[in-house]
Amino acid sequence: MTIHQSPEAFGYEAFLTAHQSKEVLRFIACGSVDDGKSTLIGRLLHDTKQIFDDQITALQRDSRKHGTQGAEVDLALLVDGLQAEREQGITIDVAYRFFSTDKRSFIVADTPGHEQYTRNMATGASTADVAVILVDARQGLTRQTRRHALLVSMLGIRRIVLAVNKMDLVGWSQDKFDAILAGFNTFTAAFGFAEVRAIPLSAKNGDNVVLPGTAATWYTGSPLLQYLEEVPVHEEAQAAPFRMAVQWVNRPNSEFRGFSGLIASGRVRPGDPVTVLPSGRSTAIARIVTADGELAEAVEGQSVTLVLADEVDASRGAVIAAQNAPMQVSDTLDTRLFWAAETELQPGATLLAKIGTVTVNATVSAIRTRIDPETGQPGPAERLAANDIADVTLTLDRAVAFDPYAENRDTGSLILIDRETTDTAALGLVQAPRPQGGKMAAPIPAATRPGGILAGLRRLFGG
Repeated sequence: MTIHQSPEAFGYEAFLTAHQSKEVLRFIACGSVDDGKSTLIGRLLHDTKQIFDDQITALQRDSRKHGTQGAEVDLALLVDGLQAEREQGITIDVAYRFFSTDKRSFIVADTPGHEQYTRNMATGASTADVAVILVDARQGLTRQTRRHALLVSMLGIRRIVLAVNKMDLVGWSQDKFDAILAGFNTFTAAFGFAEVRAIPLSAKNGDNVVLPGTAATWYTGSPLLQYLEEVPVHEEAQAAPFRMAVQWVNRPNSEFRGFSGLIASGRVRPGDPVTVLPSGRSTAIARIVTADGELAEAVEGQSVTLVLADEVDASRGAVIAAQNAPMQVSDTLDTRLFWAAETELQPGATLLAKIGTVTVNATVSAIRTRIDPETGQPGPAERLAANDIADVTLTLDRAVAFDPYAENRDTGSLILIDRETTDTAALGLVQAPRPQGGKMAAPIPAATRPGGILAGLRRLFGG
C-alpha cells in the first residue's frame, strides 16, 4: 500500500507564505554589444539553481549549435530566446527572467545594446529599481555605455551597478578597474544617481556574480547577488505622498461603496484627509478594505479598496491623493517621449494617451526638441522616427491629474497608443504642466471644497 504524505507534511503552505511575502526587485542589465549581459543573467540563473535538468540538456544541445564558447556551455542562450538572436549572437527583444533566493524574488530584464533597439531598452528600464550596466574590462567605457547611463537616468533609475565584466581577460587589474570607475563617475556626476556600486567580475567563470571571487584579492566588496539581495527597494515610492488611481468603483450592494486600486506611492490610514482629482473634492479615508479584512494602514504596492467619509463622485481614472500634497491637473502636458512606432510622428497627430487608469485623446501640439541619446543635448526636430527621444507638447481632450515624472514614476508616466492599430506608440515621461493656452486647475480653497466643511466637522466631533 502506498502512503501519500499530506500537504501539511510537505510544508506547502509555509513555503507559499514565505514566497509571497518576499520583496520583489526589478532590475535591468544593459551595456554594449558583447559585454556579456545575457551571459551574466544566465550565470545568475545557473548558480542560484533556477534551471531544471531538461533545460540544462537543451542548453547543452543549443550551445553546440549556436554557442560562442567553443566546447563549453553558453549561458547566454538561456536568455536569448528568439531564433534571430541566436543566429546573430545579439539581444534584440527585452527578455524577462525570474529567479528567487531565500531573501528576495527578482525580475530581470536583459535589454538590447544596439541603438536601433532604444525603445526596447526604455521599456525594460521603465519599471526597474536598479540598473546593472556592464562594461567590458578590455574596452572600458564605450559610446553605448555612456548612452545607457544617460537613458537610465532619464527613466528615473537611481541605483546603478557598474559591473566590470571579463576581468579575467585583463588579469584582474585593479588599475584598469579603478580607471573605468573614475571615468564613469566623471561622466555621470550630474545624473543624480543615489548610488553607483562598482563590482569586478567574470560572468563566464562566475567570479563575484553569486559567489565571491578569489582572483581579485584587492576587492573587498560583496558579489553582485548579495548586493541585489540587500539594496533598498521602493524607499522613494514609500516616502512619496500618497497616490492611488481608481481602477474600479466597488459597489456590491446599496450599503457599500468603495474605490479599488493599486497604491502607487506613500501610505494611508483611516482618518487621513485626501483629495479626489481631477475634480478637487476633499474628504477623508473612512476604511481600508481588502479580501482578508480591514487594515489599519496600507502602503505602496498594495491593492486595496478605500471607503471615503463623504459621498464623492469618482470613477475609473480619478486619483485619490494626500490632501497636503495634491497632484497637478491640466489638459496640456510637456512630455519626454521615447517614440516606438515604425511610422513617423508629426505635429498635429492624434493618439490615445493612457496615464494611470484614465485614457484620453491626445494631440501632438508641438515637437519642441529631439534629444541626443548620447549627450542629452536638445536639437531641432520637425518629426520623430522610431527610437527617437524628444520633448513634445501634448494637448488632451480633458484635464488629468499627474505628478512630474522626476517626483513620481507611476503618476508621471504615460503611454501613447495608435488609434487604428491599438499598438503602443511611445513611452512618455511628464515633465511639467503648461498653463499657457491650457486649462490649469487652480487649487480649491479648503472652506469651499465640496464636502470640505462637512468632512472637517465630522473629524472634529467624531460624527
